[in-house]
Amino acid sequence: MMNTLSLKEQQQRKIKTQAGFLAALDQSGGSTPKALMKYGIKEGAWKNDEEMFTLVHQMRARLILSPSFNGDRILGAILFEGTMDRDIGGMHSSDYLWNVKRVVPFVKVDKGLVEAKDGVQLMKSMPDLGKLLDRANTKNVYGTKMRSVVLQANAAGIKAVVAQQFEVAAQILAAGLMPIIEPEVDIHCPEKAKAEDMLKSAIHDSLAKLPANQVVMLKVTIPDKADLYLDLIKHPKVLKVVALSGGYSREDGNKRLSHNHGMIASFSRALLDGLSANQSDAEFNAALDGYIQSIYEASVT
Repeated sequence: MMNTLSLKEQQQRKIKTQAGFLAALDQSGGSTPKALMKYGIKEGAWKNDEEMFTLVHQMRARLILSPSFNGDRILGAILFEGTMDRDIGGMHSSDYLWNVKRVVPFVKVDKGLVEAKDGVQLMKSMPDLGKLLDRANTKNVYGTKMRSVVLQANAAGIKAVVAQQFEVAAQILAAGLMPIIEPEVDIHCPEKAKAEDMLKSAIHDSLAKLPANQVVMLKVTIPDKADLYLDLIKHPKVLKVVALSGGYSREDGNKRLSHNHGMIASFSRALLDGLSANQSDAEFNAALDGYIQSIYEASVT
């Protein structure tokens, strides 16, 4: 029987029903040198931003091309905008991810954070978001991701973060893309559990205002209270709740995640840590396979 589902319907079904996790491969400007140095490429190896981003694209391409990286355990991958605009394996990165690896492509759309106010950092304005969403659609990207940060248990600040996230999400939904709303609670937040309770309440309020036929994804810090977000995971307007590693090590992040039923990983540093440009392909692939398996197991609890 022929598959009559559209591309986006196939991708949504995979995210909703298959076991696995998201690979966050979206380090950008400020975090790129650090990511390259952790990968074993020293700072003097590039002369300008273009060379730096070429090197980081080679790192990401090696990861995606690895036989260990595929849709059996990885549901989706969040790309940096520059990765979306480059090729892997002779095709657009997003097309390679889906057509070859059966991994659903997302793209990071935020432009970074403004200075902290009311205990939070809102996103910078995104005047070119419409153009980026159009480009994402032409490249068969399924969804987007955008990050804000909560530093303090400040009710006004947390409400402002959630309001901004859902406001931008409305524009993303109108463009036919799936927004991943990411209000990160800093793991060093002095009253982290209290901030997470406030965040959950604010998200519930915003979900109640979403039109009945719309769904979003949520990306949150692994909460101090196990299963805090279980009702959001089961919410009819939430496709999936994914967890960021937020500075936790892979071992610590996996352990914390395994106590949260139905929540899956969307790890970045905790996925890549230990991979090196100096490893042979066999060493690299074996290490990556082990890291993926450990995160997968923590995500299927």
